[in-house]
Amino acid sequence: MIACQLSIFAENKPGRLAAVTKILAQEQINIRATTIATSDTFGVINLIVDDPLRAEAALKKAGMTVKSNQVLAVVIPDQPGGLDKLTELLLAEQININNAYGFVLEGRQKAVFVVSVDQIEKAEKLLEKHGFQTLDAEALSAIESLPVR
Repeated sequence: MIACQLSIFAENKPGRLAAVTKILAQEQINIRATTIATSDTFGVINLIVDDPLRAEAALKKAGMTVKSNQVLAVVIPDQPGGLDKLTELLLAEQININNAYGFVLEGRQKAVFVVSVDQIEKAEKLLEKHGFQTLDAEALSAIESLPVR
């Protein structure tokens, strides 16, 4: 299954992330995962959200530069070597990872590694063939989060 990641391009200055989170909060859109990468003056905020189409529309309406990307959210064992099995499989087929990040699920038995690759359809078939589970937007939204203390 293929998931959707939103990439928001923003100046690297105070308040830019808060502007994004405010819009999503107002729209009742839940952020499931995020990464931020910056260089001197600009950055990219990558988000997995529970309603990517509505999130993209709301952010664009607010004047933000947003790009929707297809990614694979791969379930891997949360143990030493769990990620290595995935990366070695992609390497063997010469599939390049362009961007990636991950998070551990509540039970600490599994993790989700989100990858943007140069050959997404090939990677999806390869992962399925080798027994890897992938999550789409709906499955990512259904993941139980830890209680806030």
